[in-house]
Amino acid sequence: MLFNGFGVLVAYALLGMSLWLSTDVPLSTKGFWGIGILILTLSLVNFVKYRFEDRLSEDRIQRLEDAKNEKLLSDYVTDDKV
Repeated sequence: MLFNGFGVLVAYALLGMSLWLSTDVPLSTKGFWGIGILILTLSLVNFVKYRFEDRLSEDRIQRLEDAKNEKLLSDYVTDDKV
């Protein structure tokens, strides 16, 4: 996780440096590109977050169903022996 975070920071630093040092691009275009990159980053973070939450929700539902099935099976088995 730390390595990935470091890689993202290096990528942003290099991207910012390339935008800053490019002399043929006007300042307004640089700002537009910067805002676009920021919005793309926020969208990707939200996408990953929602995917992670969805996967956790599915896992919780599966565990509840497994527990319910286990309870039904244990009740059925104990009722047969009595």
